[in-house]
Amino acid sequence: MRRKIPSSAALLAFEAAARHGNFARAAAELALTEGAISRQIARLEALLDNKLFDRTGSRVRLNPAGARYARQVREILARLERDTHDVSGMPVDGRSLEIAVLPTFASRWLIPRLGRFAAQHPHIVVNIAARSDPFILPGSGFDAAIHFEHPAWTGMEVTFLFAEYLLPICHAALLTDDDLPGLLNRLTRIHRRQNPDAWLHYAASAVWRWITPPGAALRSA
Repeated sequence: MRRKIPSSAALLAFEAAARHGNFARAAAELALTEGAISRQIARLEALLDNKLFDRTGSRVRLNPAGARYARQVREILARLERDTHDVSGMPVDGRSLEIAVLPTFASRWLIPRLGRFAAQHPHIVVNIAARSDPFILPGSGFDAAIHFEHPAWTGMEVTFLFAEYLLPICHAALLTDDDLPGLLNRLTRIHRRQNPDAWLHYAASAVWRWITPPGAALRSA
């Protein structure tokens, strides 16, 4: 049975048009004519039996179905590009390992050690992608992740690597007295979005009873 899959040309034209919100700019990016972009998208809409853009004169705008499809197509094209680079740089008899890693951990710990791994395993290509937020591993395209403990990893084989040590940091001018718990309650507390319970864990480790709840902290972007 023949699969109902759009051509790569149609998907590339649609992704560019969706991103730019303009057929002419999509055509310029792909070195095509505006008419060619329009025809590719028309074929795609015919295949889907659904409109992807709302057209008003010469202006185009993604409709809800188009916006959803654009997100899916963008993810598929990005994965296809990554897999293509992976295979093109892989020895014929080699393998690859796709790892999602916290950005700081990757730059400060993992990458400096990859040379030794490559020397011991020359037929394995390691591809690293920075991922700050937890995600569902199955179906993500990654073989493993190095990340904080999180419910997203439930059901996965998990290996403990390191403990995390938390400490508060502030400008010296803010240290107006020796009552650190009281001072922290008066100041706006900032934490990483990916670790919303950081202050709660710090308070527990410091054996302090908060006067105000840790939820008063300001989340960082």
